[in-house]
Amino acid sequence: MPNPGGSERFYLEWAWHLAYILHRKYGVEYGDIDMRQALKAPAQNEPLILSYMDRFGKIAIAQVAEGFGMSKGQLAETAGLARETLYRTERARAGKAQGRLREMLEIISRVSDWAGGKEQAMAWYRAQPLPAFGGRTAEALVKDGKAGAVRDYLDHMAVGGFA
Repeated sequence: MPNPGGSERFYLEWAWHLAYILHRKYGVEYGDIDMRQALKAPAQNEPLILSYMDRFGKIAIAQVAEGFGMSKGQLAETAGLARETLYRTERARAGKAQGRLREMLEIISRVSDWAGGKEQAMAWYRAQPLPAFGGRTAEALVKDGKAGAVRDYLDHMAVGGFA
């Protein structure tokens, strides 16, 4: 994961990451994508996670909570953080909190297209048992630090694998 700092390099690294996802999901070749032009794309076409980032590359807590109709405390619980973490600016901007929220949003973003929207993707994240993980939900796995396993599972499913 790139180090958010608001620099052009950070945004270019994110654009390359997105190009990789487009290549894996849709077969789009890297040469077909102009990274600097992709960064100027309209906001409605941007991935969910980017729509909740501030200009410094940090997750904007209040926007995420509002976007999903939750309090900061409910959002913290969903991400596996202490309730008071997201109410304190310094703790909310710390690496652990930002990482956990980034993982949660990345997973929700990956499933929002086939789930029917971000609200349905959040419901899937919180409640859908995943057979490959003994019936545990994506939320439970992220709380246990296994977001990478959920992303791998979603990649496997996206290319036609079985649960």
